[in-house]
Amino acid sequence: METELKKETSMEEELNAPLAQPPSDVVSEKPALPPPVPKTEPKVDDSKSLVVVEPSTPEPLVKKPSGGSIDRDIALAGFENEKKLSFVKAWEDSEKSKVENKAQKKLSTVTAWENSKKAALEAKLRKKEENLEKRKAEYGEKMKNKVAEIHKQAEEKRATVEAIRGEEILKAEETAAKYRATGKIPSKFLGCF
Repeated sequence: METELKKETSMEEELNAPLAQPPSDVVSEKPALPPPVPKTEPKVDDSKSLVVVEPSTPEPLVKKPSGGSIDRDIALAGFENEKKLSFVKAWEDSEKSKVENKAQKKLSTVTAWENSKKAALEAKLRKKEENLEKRKAEYGEKMKNKVAEIHKQAEEKRATVEAIRGEEILKAEETAAKYRATGKIPSKFLGCF
C-alpha cells in the first residue's frame, strides 16, 4: 500500500511539472504594458516644491519559445514601445539640459549685473573719497595760509611794539639827559609832594 501511495504522489508530481522546460537563455513572456498606477486623491500642497518623478522603466519583453507570427507581432510591439520610451527619455534629457542651460545663462546674467553695480558703486565711492581728500588738502592749505597770515600779523605787531618801545626808551633817555643838563628833577617823579 505504501508503494502505491508513493507511485501516486510521484505521478502527481510529474503531472504538475511543466511539460517542456524552456531554454535557460529565453525568459518567459510578460505583458508589454506597465502595470496600472493606483489612483490616489490629489492632495493640496502649499509648499510650492517641485518633485521630479522618475518614470518606472518597464520590464524588457520576454520572448516565447514558440515561433509564431503572434510572438513576432508582440516582439515588434515591444520593440516599438522600447523605441518610443527611448525617444521620450532622449526628449526629457534634452529638455532638462535646455532648462539647465537657460537657468545657467540667467544666473550668469544676474552675476554680471551684480558685478557691474558693485563696480559702479565702488567707483562712486572712490570718486567721493578723492573729492574728500581734495577738499581736505584745500582746507589744510587754507588753514596753513591763515596760520601764516596770523604769524605775519603777530610779527608786525611785535615790530610796532619794539619800535614804540625803542622810541619811548630814546625819549626817556633824551629827557633824562635834558634833566641832567638842567639839573631839574622830573615833576612826575615827585608828584606826591
